[in-house]
Amino acid sequence: MAQQSVPATPTNFAVWFEYSLGNSLALRKTIDILIAGKRKFDPAVNHELYITYVTPQSSPDPLGDLPEQLSGLIATAQQFLNTAVTDNQTHIKALGEVSSEAAGAADPRTIIAKLVDELSKATSRAATLEANFAATSEELDSIRDSLKAAEQRSNTDALTGLANRHSMDEFLRLAQIAAMEKDEALSVFLIDIDHFKKFNDDYGHQVGDQVLRLVAKVLQEGVREVDLAARYGGEELIAVLPGADLEACTSVAERIRRRIAEARLTRRATGKEIGSITVSIGVAQFRLAESADAMIERCDRGLYQAKRLGRNRTVTETELEPEAGAA
Repeated sequence: MAQQSVPATPTNFAVWFEYSLGNSLALRKTIDILIAGKRKFDPAVNHELYITYVTPQSSPDPLGDLPEQLSGLIATAQQFLNTAVTDNQTHIKALGEVSSEAAGAADPRTIIAKLVDELSKATSRAATLEANFAATSEELDSIRDSLKAAEQRSNTDALTGLANRHSMDEFLRLAQIAAMEKDEALSVFLIDIDHFKKFNDDYGHQVGDQVLRLVAKVLQEGVREVDLAARYGGEELIAVLPGADLEACTSVAERIRRRIAEARLTRRATGKEIGSITVSIGVAQFRLAESADAMIERCDRGLYQAKRLGRNRTVTETELEPEAGAA
């Protein structure tokens, strides 16, 4: 901290203590990148580091959601193994007895009969064990498919089919680290549907849902495979564009805005055209070491400035009006 001229405040100390422990790979990478880039650890950077990497965040216990079915399957497999071990011990003991009889010059026919009997039992046990494990393997495959589907559902917004807020947060966190490591751009734009409440009030929530799905579809089709389109909350949607600077991101946002404005919505029941849909969009580019919240806050300000200017437009962070009270 002294080498980087970081004031020894409680929050700064918490950040650098975590850095020294090495528990957070993301924090370590971020600080190392800042040091390599000779970036000054000013109050703003120190605050963002604390908010992003140190502030306690609740995380679910990964074992807490383990399905009971999987637990039962593991117990069954353990039972199969225990049975196999016991049977094997019995088989070894029986072969030992036959070996002792052979050493004592017993009737060869009796010895051969016992060996054949033990071999038959061993073959039967092996076949049963194989069948049990084959059935268990099929059940395990089924559970794996179910868990994969559950994971997909947990990362997807049910109404729009886009990524949900949790999935977006994780994607954006990794994209920020990658942008700093590779010294690449990263930009985000936030979409809000104009007069969305009016659609709900005039035509009902089913039409409102239809509007949201339409905008989500245009958004998803308008970004690249490497980008992420997500539902941010309510009627707000968000897109994260790794590798895109502010200009490129604004171009994508504008193209999507125009496509939405050109679309026409009709009621499924009657086929009657309801009218056009427009959106307001705010765009911002990631700044080194800032938190995701800080970047999205600039998007939000751009979005509401677009609303104030008449809606159906895109406003970038460079066009933001000075905040009230700013020097």
